[in-house]
Amino acid sequence: MKPELLKVSHQPVLSFSTRQDCLPNINNRWHYHPEIELIYFHKGSGTQFVGDSIKRFEQSNIVLLGSNLPHYWKYDNENHIERQGENPYATVIHFSEDFWGQTFLNVPENKVIKHTLNNAKRGIQISAKKEPVIAGLIEQLVSAEGHTRIILLMEVLALIGLTNSGKPLSSVGFMCNFDEGDKYRIKLIYDYSFANFKDKILLEEIAAIANLTPNSFCRYFKAKTNKTYLQFVNEIRISHACKLLLEDEISIKQICYESGFNNFSSFHSMFKLITGKTPLNYKQSYMPRSFDET
Repeated sequence: MKPELLKVSHQPVLSFSTRQDCLPNINNRWHYHPEIELIYFHKGSGTQFVGDSIKRFEQSNIVLLGSNLPHYWKYDNENHIERQGENPYATVIHFSEDFWGQTFLNVPENKVIKHTLNNAKRGIQISAKKEPVIAGLIEQLVSAEGHTRIILLMEVLALIGLTNSGKPLSSVGFMCNFDEGDKYRIKLIYDYSFANFKDKILLEEIAAIANLTPNSFCRYFKAKTNKTYLQFVNEIRISHACKLLLEDEISIKQICYESGFNNFSSFHSMFKLITGKTPLNYKQSYMPRSFDET
């Protein structure tokens, strides 16, 4: 897919940037940038796209993204009201890999940090619930000054490597294969898919949106995303099903149809294929453990 190159603003007196987004969907487009990104979601949930990975992000997730790795955060609820003094949705940190110098990461003491940044080329997702110390350091970073900012960033990156709790996101074989002309075409495909994933999307329909013949569209989409369009839509559908499962308002069979599947058996198989769990096991994994359990 052709992401949009995003220019990250920097303050001339600081070596890297930190900000807090108080509204969701500020950068709700497929984009990339040369800076490494560390993002901590304080609240909200939605669908995240990192390289060729499509999955849920939840409140308290922390994600570390390598340089020029395409990404896109789509919150579940785009209807929001800005309130005075409202807590931020996310803390976002951008830094260049060599902002501390060309040789800094090569010293033996920084082996863990260098390893963390190498792993970030595929994207790393961490749960702040499991690693609250990392979340606390990120929160401190926002208001830190002077050399303390660099020390805190080093601590965060080192802890990500030492705890070994992060999960890689994009596949090993993912490669950025983009042309400038893809930019608007991919946006149209994304927008149409999100608006219509609950219905059956005919190949002729989506190909027409991309201004391609069906055969050309299939080749184009596979070349840019490393997956078929049907895989892409099914991952969006399963992401939506995960959201509905956690809301605990309707039955699993209802969720199947609300997510765009017409067959419960197919839904069940696809859910397990993508998440590694059955819908019921996924739901149970987020439920608090009973005090009566032994």
